[in-house]
Amino acid sequence: MTRLTPKLVFVLNGPNLNLLGKRQPQIYGSDTLADVEALCRQTGGAFGFDIRFHQSNAEHEIIDWIHEARETASGLVINPAAYTHTSVAILDALNTLEVPVFEVHISNVHRREPFRHHSYVSGVATGVIAGYGIQGYEMAIRRLGTLLGQG
Repeated sequence: MTRLTPKLVFVLNGPNLNLLGKRQPQIYGSDTLADVEALCRQTGGAFGFDIRFHQSNAEHEIIDWIHEARETASGLVINPAAYTHTSVAILDALNTLEVPVFEVHISNVHRREPFRHHSYVSGVATGVIAGYGIQGYEMAIRRLGTLLGQG
């Protein structure tokens, strides 16, 4: 019996998410980025997904990972953080993907400052999840499982 190679899902995180659990816990909660990664790996494992998990404060690194995902991934979950509202370059990179893309935000960006209400990513995302804390990542991976016939 041959073992099927699990499908690869990229989970990308933008600037300042390395400070989860320390930065503005009244908005982002007390969970850390390590907690997010553990949740993504646990949820992905239930669907047979390999998770490639990254965080960067540098826009070009996020773009490079999107380019890598273009060649290798079955799906992508991204929390672009502040780049959500500013990065046409990340939008252009996401436009090259032919796999489902889910945009995740820990807080409800629509209850926050007006500049956070616009997202360059939402227009190309398969779905957008905001305001569910880190469970938004789990929701995105579960939806990928459904879309990819794994759940």
